[in-house]
This record gives sequence, C-alpha cells and structure tokens, in this order.
Amino acid sequence: MQSNSWACACGCGVFDVGTASMFPSGQGGTFWEEYDFMDQTHNWSGTSKASNDDNSDKQIRTSFINTGFQYMFNRDWGISVELPYDHRYFKTDNGAPGAPDIQSFEHSAVGDMRVKGIYTGLSPDMSTGLEFGFKLPTGDWTYPNFDRDTEIGSGSTDALIGAYHRGPIMSSNFDYFVQDLLDQPFLTQGGYRPGTEDDAALGAYYNGWSLGGVKVTPVAEVENSYRSRDRGWAANPSDSGYERILLTPGIELDYKRVMVYFDVGFPVYVFTEGDQLVASALYKVTVSYMF
Repeated sequence: MQSNSWACACGCGVFDVGTASMFPSGQGGTFWEEYDFMDQTHNWSGTSKASNDDNSDKQIRTSFINTGFQYMFNRDWGISVELPYDHRYFKTDNGAPGAPDIQSFEHSAVGDMRVKGIYTGLSPDMSTGLEFGFKLPTGDWTYPNFDRDTEIGSGSTDALIGAYHRGPIMSSNFDYFVQDLLDQPFLTQGGYRPGTEDDAALGAYYNGWSLGGVKVTPVAEVENSYRSRDRGWAANPSDSGYERILLTPGIELDYKRVMVYFDVGFPVYVFTEGDQLVASALYKVTVSYMF
C-alpha cells in the first residue's frame, strides 16, 4: 500500500494555519467548531499526475471536525486547545499484480489533540505572537485496516513551534498576515516516525465592507506545506514526503460575537516523493463565538 500525502497523519496541519480571525486581539476567549474536507483521488509522482495503476491506494476521503478553545488571560499570555474528530473512507487494492482485489474501509475516531501556549507581548497591539506546545497521541493509530500513514492518529508526541504577524497595508482598508507552524515529532511508538512538517501562510483581507449589521471580509491566502519522509519499520519512506503550494480564497462574516469563515484551497504546485494520493481542493468552514 502506498502512502498518502494528505491524510491526517501526513499534512492536515495546513488546516490550522492561515485564518487571520483566530489571532488574538485582546483579553478574552474564543470557542470554535471547524469542519474540513478533502477527497484524495489523484495519484501523483514528483511534480505531475501519474497513472492510478502505479498506486494501490485508490481513494482517501476524510471529514475533519475540530473543536477548539482559545483564551487570553491578559494582553501577553494565552492558551489554545484543539481536539479533532475525523471520519475516513479508504479504498485500496490488496490483490496481487494482475488480480485486483479492491476493498474499502470506513473509520471514525478522535484525532490528535493540540495544546499550545500563546505569547503576544512582543508588540503593544498584540500584532505579533509566538506559539509553542505539543501535539498529543490521543488519536487512534491502531485501526487494523489502515496503514500507519493512513491512520487518523500518528501515535507520536510532537513539539509545535510557531509565529505570526498581522498589520495594515499602508493606510488602506487592507490588512496582511503571515504565519508559520513547525510540527516536529520527538516521541514515537509502533515503529513509525512521521516526517517533520512546516506549514506557512501569507494572506491579505479587506476591512471596508458591511451588509446591515454584518461585517463582510474577503480573504486571499497563499499556503505552503513541506513534509519530510516518514521513518521507521512501519513507515514507507520511498512514498512519503512532499511539498505543496495552495491558493486559498475565502470570506468571513462577523455579527457581534459570532464569526463564520469559509475558504477553499486549490493546489498550484505539488511535489511528492514516490506515488501519493492528492486532493484537487481542500475545504474549510469555521463557526466561532468570542466572549
């Protein structure tokens, strides 16, 4: 079975990068529910599409439901906690060459929790922040019909280190933001060490529109993800590791303390090591409440 570059253990960190609305701007809290979706159906090798016959995996379709909580105790320090719950459909060919045996499996489970501290004391307006914490092995990584790179959980404990900055573009109603998050596994189990992952985003948004009492904010982002090869006896190093660039248009609607955000990420550059399944688009919807 070939590895997949966009399964939860391999690359969904990009869902946690690039939403400017989640950057803290003052003391208080935010609670959110996020739904993400991707359907991996295209076999890819290097920088181009490859024959599906070269990959025994045929489809990986995943729905991610992420419950998050962020609270700033003061203007300098805060905490963020995220717990995903994922549903995955997996179709693969377990037959011998020339004798296909297509099988499909579905599995739902809690994913890997993320706990991060937030420091925003670098600037008076909290426009620059640092993030640091851990991804914990709370997700299921033992489902018998999935390989380790397809499991909902990675089984690893990872260090998370990130930074962001936001600010105005000259004197216009446009603002920009940059963000980067490094995910470095350091404790592993079951013979599988997922690759180091770095997810970054550069975006801009327009603040000048409103409809009645609803603030309407269009958003445009460029997102980059890099992932090194997986390691260990349960891994498949020859078919893991990738880099991708996404163009991601989105829109945010704000009404009092409620925010609704939606975007779609379209890949404009994909490089994979070996044969890996990729998706044609990544979808995100977030509903949050500030208190």
